[in-house]
Amino acid sequence: MTQWERAQAKPVSPDITDRSNALPAKYFTEPEFFEMEKEKVFGQYWIYAGHANSISEPWQFFTRTVGNQTLILVRTADGDIRSVKNFSARDGAPIVDETPMSDPGYIDPDEFTDLESVHVDSIGPLVFVNLADDPMPLSEQAGVMKDRLEALPLGEYEHACRIVSEVECNWKVFASNYSECDHCQANHQDWIKGISLDESELEVNDYHWVLHYTHEEDVEDEMRIHDEHEAQFHYLWPNFTVNMYGTADGYGTYIIDPVDTDRFQLIADYYFRDSDLSEEEREFIRTSRQLQEEDFELVERQWDGLKTGALAQAQLGPNEHTVHKFHRLAQDAYNS
Repeated sequence: MTQWERAQAKPVSPDITDRSNALPAKYFTEPEFFEMEKEKVFGQYWIYAGHANSISEPWQFFTRTVGNQTLILVRTADGDIRSVKNFSARDGAPIVDETPMSDPGYIDPDEFTDLESVHVDSIGPLVFVNLADDPMPLSEQAGVMKDRLEALPLGEYEHACRIVSEVECNWKVFASNYSECDHCQANHQDWIKGISLDESELEVNDYHWVLHYTHEEDVEDEMRIHDEHEAQFHYLWPNFTVNMYGTADGYGTYIIDPVDTDRFQLIADYYFRDSDLSEEEREFIRTSRQLQEEDFELVERQWDGLKTGALAQAQLGPNEHTVHKFHRLAQDAYNS
């Protein structure tokens, strides 16, 4: 009979400065911590809202829920993008219905005037919001990622496809899984055939990390948006990724949005030279979707294990530098 190792269920140290210590399991499983995250994570840091190209005309808008707030992102008559809270100061009712970036609407300027604003900044066409009164600059949170992405013609690419998935798992489990590739050999057996893992690198910055993957067979230059002969998977704390593919002239983004303690939404957007997809681009998205589904199955199994309460604190592997960074940032936010 298999038995749990009793030592694993003992109280753990809240200090995870040791590189082998993961964030204690209670931060994943207990609802009170999810409520705390709304304030201390999603209420303090820059959160990706959407792509500027989706609201190219005056008074076009979409909504985005961050923490406890639903926000309106709108292109004003002078061409700027503003964000306001989606409720009336008179009776608290929403001003507009929820409207996704992939299907924007138009707002009456008279309805927009007196709404409470929140901070907005951008990296190229990627628009971010911040609910804090006096947030750190986006350039500080994004670090070198901002310069790298702004050196690329991201705004020249069109939004071509959005896939939204709801997964039975805490959002931090998927975020941790995205941040490492120790699982790739076993979990992505088709994809890994074209990757030279020995030449892959993990780059860890203050709030941003990158997994660099080199392809075993080089691809033609016109197949990439960037000059590097590799794929680059950028993670920006707390819940946004930019995926620079090595085998397609396009890029993608993930938003890992918590729904509650037990569920998250993965919002996957794909950008190509033309919004009318070629068959090669459709096949590329099908492959990307397959990788997502393989990861969903993996993280749901991990989540089932975490929920048993048998493991109070996991131990990270020697290559999981980015996962440890993610857990440290979460702990710093909880302690702030």
